[in-house]
Formats: sequence, C-alpha cells, structure tokens
Amino acid sequence: MGCLTNCLCCPLIFWPSIIGLAAYFLRKYMQGGQFTKQTDETGKVFIVTGANTGIGKETVLEIAKRGGTVYMACRDMNRCEKARQDIIRETNNQNIFSRELDLSSMESIRKFAAGFKKEQDKLHVLINNAGVMHCPKTLTKDGFEMQLGVNHMGHFLLTHLLLDVLKKTAPSRIVNVSSLAHTHGSINTADLNSEKSYSRIGAYSQSKLANVLFTRELAKRLEGTGVTTNSLHPGAVDTELQRNWKFLENPIAQLLVKPLLLVLFKTPRNGAQTTLYAALDPALKDVSGLYFSDCRPKEVSAAAQDDKTGKFLWAESEKWTGVNSTKVD
Repeated sequence: MGCLTNCLCCPLIFWPSIIGLAAYFLRKYMQGGQFTKQTDETGKVFIVTGANTGIGKETVLEIAKRGGTVYMACRDMNRCEKARQDIIRETNNQNIFSRELDLSSMESIRKFAAGFKKEQDKLHVLINNAGVMHCPKTLTKDGFEMQLGVNHMGHFLLTHLLLDVLKKTAPSRIVNVSSLAHTHGSINTADLNSEKSYSRIGAYSQSKLANVLFTRELAKRLEGTGVTTNSLHPGAVDTELQRNWKFLENPIAQLLVKPLLLVLFKTPRNGAQTTLYAALDPALKDVSGLYFSDCRPKEVSAAAQDDKTGKFLWAESEKWTGVNSTKVD
C-alpha cells in the first residue's frame, strides 16, 4: 500500500494519470446525446446524400441494421460502392443501393431524381447530409459559389424534385444537416454568390444558415401535407470535412492539434446520432420546422428566425435552380 502511495505521489506518474483521466472523461462527454430507441425500418425507403464516408456512412449503416432500404447518393461512385459493400457485409441487408449524385451540378441532381422515381414510388425519409466546408473559392458547374451551391442550392433542388414522392408516401420526413456555424452566419443579400468578396468561413456559415432558413420556410409551406422537415447540428465531428483546414498540413500542427481533435471531436458514429433521432424517432412524427442538437431541440440564432430573409433566400433559390414553388404551396 505504501509503495502504491509513493508511486501516485510521484509527479512523473501522478500528473500524467490525472491528465489521462481528464482526457478520457472529457472525450466521453463530448460524444454527445445518443439515439437509443429501437425502431424497425423494414419496408421504408431512405435517401442519404454524401453517404460514402463520415456521418453519412454511419447513418446508412444504422438504418440498414434496422432493415431500411437506403439509396446512397454520392459523387464518387467508386468510394460509394466500396462503402455500400462494407455496409451490406456488416448488416446482411441487401437493400442498399449506390447512385450517382453530384450536388454541384443541377443536371446531375435532376438525373438522380428522375432515376430514383423510375425505381421507387415511395420515399419515407430524405436526409440531406452531404456538404463541403472551408474550401477555396470555386464555382459549381452552374456558376454558384461552391459552399452555398452544394450545401444549400443543391439540396434545395433535390428536395423539390422529390416532394411529390414524399407527399405520396406521407407521413414522411426531410432532414437537413446544418451546423452550429449557422449562428455565425448571415445571408449576404447584396452579394449572395460571393462575387464581390469571399471568405471561406463566411461562405460556409452562410450556407449552414441557409439550411436552417430553408427548413423553417419549407415547414410552413408543407403544413397539412404529412411531410415534416427539421434541421440539426451533428456536433464537431472528426470527418473528411477537415481536409480543407490548411493549418493541419503543418507537421507541428498535426502533432499538437490532432490529439486535441481526438478528445474534443465526436466520432462519425456519434456524430450521426442526431440525424438518426430526427429521421427515426416516432415521437417526432408530427414535429416540423425545428432545429436539433445532441438529440434534443435547440434554439436557433436570431438570423435564422428572420422570416423576411427566409423568404428572400427562398425566392433567390427558386431563380437559381429553376424551381416552381407553386408545386409546393
């Protein structure tokens, strides 16, 4: 006993032990809320965008375990097919399909939606998960700033093209993966496409705010249809979205920051929990227009509650994508 006490009192053992325990409990805490309800999704059809890696792949994996039929909508078909095979091997669910979808191309989005409708006459849950973050200024194939174009405009068009199937299948759901970054965002009404100036962080935050504004406006327009829509913050998650964080390419940053990310960031599996909650929880059957984090409702920023800005964004999104909203109203 005395030997143990002496060892614990030794600074070379005591402090590393304390730091290690603190890191363990902090990491456990940072993994956030868990969706633990058991549901049977047999016979239900899902679409998950950006499904070959990270949160998207974990979302598909869990739905597959519950018996759902999932269409993995991805830009890179080689990676998508590999992820699909991984999921089938793990779940023995053969009803997992990989389909090409490039959210930076209106043509690709329309082609995907048309192809899906030829194969399926029902859709229970559309999960708009795909996204890009903090990328250098680039344009989509249709001339949209990439982050707004992929994160918002692409999903805006996809959702509208699938609304008829969602309504036919009602009760059904639309889940939009946003971010806490929406609280730092603003819709630049004078330069929505970042033509006059560009900030990687600013453009990303704008696109995530657009996700929340779109969700809230769409919820109003879908009242009485049996189709609900909600948005969410998955948490800070260790995914490939970090690939554009240039400072992480520095070896010193890798050495110092990577351990912190390991402690402070969620795993992709835990990052998918709020998505699964919004998509599957029976208690949310009639809940629409809300924003979730860690599997519970959270307040959105003041900018996200601005109905005037929401209507402006809706009108601009219609113009950019060629959507006719009379089909929704």
